[in-house]
Amino acid sequence: NGIAPDTDTPFHQLDLQAADPDGFDADVRPAFNNATDAVIYEIHIRDLSSDASSGIRNTGKFLGLTERGTKNREGLATGLDHILDLGVTHVQILPSFDYATVDETKHDTAQFNWGYDPKNYNVPEGSYSTDPYHGEVRVNEMKQMIKTLHENGIRVNMDVVYNHTYHLADSWFQKTVPDYYYRKNGDHYSDGSGCGNDTASEHKMFRKFMIDSITYWASEYHIDGFRFDLMGLHDCDTMNQIRYALDEINPQILMYGEAWDLKTACDDGTVLATQANMDKLDSRIGAFDDTVRDAIKGKTFDATDKGFLASGKKTGNIKIGLSGCHDNYTLYDKLVSSLYPDEKDFRKRHANLVEMTKLNAATIFSAQGMTFFLAGEEFCRSKDGDENSFKSPATLNMIDWESVNNYSDVVEYYKGMIQIHKKFNAFRDPTTTTAKNLDFFENDTKGLVAFAVDGLENDNFKKVAVLLNGNPDKSVKVDLSKIKNYSDDFVIIANDETAGLRNLGTVSGTVEVPQSSAMILVDKDSFDKNCHSTEGAVVVDYIDNKTGEKVSTEIVKGQVGDSYSVTPSDSVRRKYKIVNKESTTGKFTSENKHCKFTVEAYTGEY
Repeated sequence: NGIAPDTDTPFHQLDLQAADPDGFDADVRPAFNNATDAVIYEIHIRDLSSDASSGIRNTGKFLGLTERGTKNREGLATGLDHILDLGVTHVQILPSFDYATVDETKHDTAQFNWGYDPKNYNVPEGSYSTDPYHGEVRVNEMKQMIKTLHENGIRVNMDVVYNHTYHLADSWFQKTVPDYYYRKNGDHYSDGSGCGNDTASEHKMFRKFMIDSITYWASEYHIDGFRFDLMGLHDCDTMNQIRYALDEINPQILMYGEAWDLKTACDDGTVLATQANMDKLDSRIGAFDDTVRDAIKGKTFDATDKGFLASGKKTGNIKIGLSGCHDNYTLYDKLVSSLYPDEKDFRKRHANLVEMTKLNAATIFSAQGMTFFLAGEEFCRSKDGDENSFKSPATLNMIDWESVNNYSDVVEYYKGMIQIHKKFNAFRDPTTTTAKNLDFFENDTKGLVAFAVDGLENDNFKKVAVLLNGNPDKSVKVDLSKIKNYSDDFVIIANDETAGLRNLGTVSGTVEVPQSSAMILVDKDSFDKNCHSTEGAVVVDYIDNKTGEKVSTEIVKGQVGDSYSVTPSDSVRRKYKIVNKESTTGKFTSENKHCKFTVEAYTGEY
């Protein structure tokens, strides 16, 4: 296996076993059962740690994901500790094989790319290592990252790009057998990828290359899953053969991808792995669905279009585990663009957009299938309105960990919804039984999606009701008695403020769901039997005394019965002076307590 930086430096041989970090031979994949159990967190290696607010020493490197105890200046967890606290099961790293557009010899300069420009498929990207000149370093450090994540219970998926190569004439494939590895339409190269060429997965030797490459990453680096870029350009036979080859290594290795229908000049008789041909693929190969993604947040390529979150508009079934990824606008930027088209500061906190982001969490985590979200979505990550940041500066793409302070209530909401998602087996049903038997009991009301879900055999909950109010300007009342096999009492476990496995109140009959919010309820008998949280929470709101706007919200947690005394956070005090305070002391209860600080913009130094 020859490894060299992106120069004319001669290749050299590498002893892979000698490059292993200590203990890698004993590395074990974390326990995992069904694909539907996956909660996938999409990250770019450089994004995670490039900003100084991360507190991570190995900025932009594989090793950045091995560091524990990192914090921002407010003392809140960043990096790996933040990911662990969320409770996700998988991280999906953007392409991390050797790609062409970042010069590894200048790895300390301000270069950036997502990595969808493959050069050497079976080699880790050198700019993510501390030393790109010695091949064993990148191998060792990538394996250290994977081993550390495994030790902490997180599986690692990798985004892979076999549908095109960055170079054509100078690619290793073209130099080996000219034109064999690429599709052609007459004298022209096919370009369904939009990147200048399409590889020919239906050709025997490229199919073999894909299978060998994928199984190499799975066996040598212990990769736990693969997300196929533009999977719809590959043929079904190749994808199925990859699935069967991975089964020989570990049947729990995930496969999923973009099954878009793209024009490509494949051989006659080739069946492509598109959404229309999912029945030709092994049932354990998943696909993203752009129609339901757009139903949630609005049309991807129309900045002003409003989806369910922003308008309550219902387009088909909202049951989906994805609302956004690295592509296009971040969720928060999309909401800003559609509701505040003249807004210049995409990072400004808007109370209504925060509500919608929490509603998004309730929507995707109560859905059937694998769950997927972009790193930072849980604290309203922004790229300042850049809808295609694939080669924008790292300063734009990098995660601002100080945002965790300003959106800590959203972080807690995502964390709580992940707890609910994991607790209720029917949300993760690997069969179609639950999806086919959802009880949509109250959906005539504009902007409301309301359904009940029966628990599986030996489930933690017998019945769960999910109420999603997409109306941005009004609350809605929902009659729970319309639920089939109605139970007299339900316990609220998620509302417009918080989510988790706490009793937020017992209700029956009719409930009112505030604007742009969700309510998730569990039958009381099941809750009392299977939920024993002793945690309480105080919702701390900061209100601008001039505008009346809610400028920040925090969640303070403690044990039920313990006393609390809330003081303003440093992040708020840096921007505002405290004018008044209400209900800052008390005792934690199972239901949310409330505290309010009235603030005034402060122009001095804190």
